[in-house]
Amino acid sequence: MERNYIEDQSFEKEDYSTRALQCAVYENCEFNHCNFAGSNLSGIHFIECTFSNCNLSTAKLNQAVFREVAFKDCKLVGLHFENCDSFLIAISFSNCNLQLSSFYGMKIRKTHFKNCILHEVDFTDADLKGSVFENTDLFKAVFYNTNLEGADMHTASNYAIDPENNRIQKAKFAMTGLPGLLLKYKIKID
Repeated sequence: MERNYIEDQSFEKEDYSTRALQCAVYENCEFNHCNFAGSNLSGIHFIECTFSNCNLSTAKLNQAVFREVAFKDCKLVGLHFENCDSFLIAISFSNCNLQLSSFYGMKIRKTHFKNCILHEVDFTDADLKGSVFENTDLFKAVFYNTNLEGADMHTASNYAIDPENNRIQKAKFAMTGLPGLLLKYKIKID
């Protein structure tokens, strides 16, 4: 299937919740204050694109491609990133709300989450080696069989990570995060 190729374009205040974004390859494009809530982004390729102040909540991402894509100040509630094309996926998040989203089984090493809300996000079986969770709230986020080797979590908060069920070698944690690593033992830390 031949795709249209759209390069170096800026999209402002578009509402794709009522009309579909053209299925194409978007390279070096900017999406500002756009609404993608509930839209179908399946099969669309985003390469070196930036989404700023956009709402992508509950959008369908089946085989969507995200390569060198930055999300800034976006609402990304309930997204299933595991349905994306995983080949060369590279994404970053700054000041985003990703509540109830899922990265189940994904290999997203060195992903940067900065000032994000990751409440109840599923990282089961994910490879997050070398990722950074800077000032990120991980309330009820699920970490099971997750690779967090070398991850920087020293400014993250509200996490519960079982060291016996996750790989955390050389990960960085603050002393204030110790309760989140020892939660299952039901001990008091003063």
